Amino acid sequence: MAKYLISFPSAAMDVPDGELGAVGRDAAAVIDEAKAAGVYVFAGGIDEDVPPVLVSADGAVARGGYPWAPTLDGGFTVLELPSRDEAIAWAARMAKACRCDQELRVFGFDPQS
Repeated sequence: MAKYLISFPSAAMDVPDGELGAVGRDAAAVIDEAKAAGVYVFAGGIDEDVPPVLVSADGAVARGGYPWAPTLDGGFTVLELPSRDEAIAWAARMAKACRCDQELRVFGFDPQS
């Protein structure tokens, strides 16, 4: 089985006024379904109130991330699934709950994980 990343950037969410609570409940319901199905690994969102830092090999810390990289924000879910088709189906459920398209990626297999 492979692990899949289902994610979206913060700017993708265009939730009408008064619907944010429903989005949260709907997204939590999909996560609960993933847990019940035994495919849930991890989910969360980037805390945009905490700025990133760049840490070098010698332990030096610089404010900000890579200056050339796009901003990393939004929400993500990691599920362990037997097929890409099932990952697409879960991503569609998340898209419906979050009211925005979801990006789907597969993690490369790491035999030490």
